[in-house]
Amino acid sequence: MKKIERVSLVEAASRQLRAQIESGRWEVGRRLPSEGELAERLGLSRVSIRAAVHGLAQMGLLTTRQGDGTYVAARDATDVAIRRRLDDAHDGDVLEVRRGLDILAAGLAATRRTQHDITALDDALARRAAAGTAGDEAAFVAADVDFHLHVARASHNELLVELYSTFTRALTDSIRDDRCLKVFAQGRDTWHNTLATAIAEGDADKATTASLALLRNGPAATRDH
Repeated sequence: MKKIERVSLVEAASRQLRAQIESGRWEVGRRLPSEGELAERLGLSRVSIRAAVHGLAQMGLLTTRQGDGTYVAARDATDVAIRRRLDDAHDGDVLEVRRGLDILAAGLAATRRTQHDITALDDALARRAAAGTAGDEAAFVAADVDFHLHVARASHNELLVELYSTFTRALTDSIRDDRCLKVFAQGRDTWHNTLATAIAEGDADKATTASLALLRNGPAATRDH
């Protein structure tokens, strides 16, 4: 019976810690209070807190830095699981799924976008163009990723946004590896603007066509992933 009671206390600690993380009260990157502070706040033993932290670290929600403390690594365990699966997946499989989400997001964005969404897309394109003109690859890649994320957000489909967000790392690597900055510098990059215009005009067919063209005409389209 004592063993069952101890497990229930660990589970109670885990639930309370997860609630703090998932609610956003403890943001990603934030260091958790000390083990003693947590035990006092939650009214649980340090042994239970330690076990709960270990379990959440195994799930990928927390990360422990030797001599520095424990930090929030992610808010959602499902998101962590998907990201781990993506890390293990074949590059070609990841690219195909991401392309499917791109096309779906473009069509939905054109029918559901708000003025705020249009402004966000224009801002991302402006930052992308400025970085491209300056030859700043890091800023260019970041703005390009922001643009695609804003297209997904303009769909106003929460599940789609969450799924697309898990591809951020793969998208970043793809943009960098495909040398999109070079394509921009050569003046051969027009589909991002075409897609943004179609979304702003509320033309779902045109947006879907632009998204397909962007994928087909990008550097990745010519390579075997």
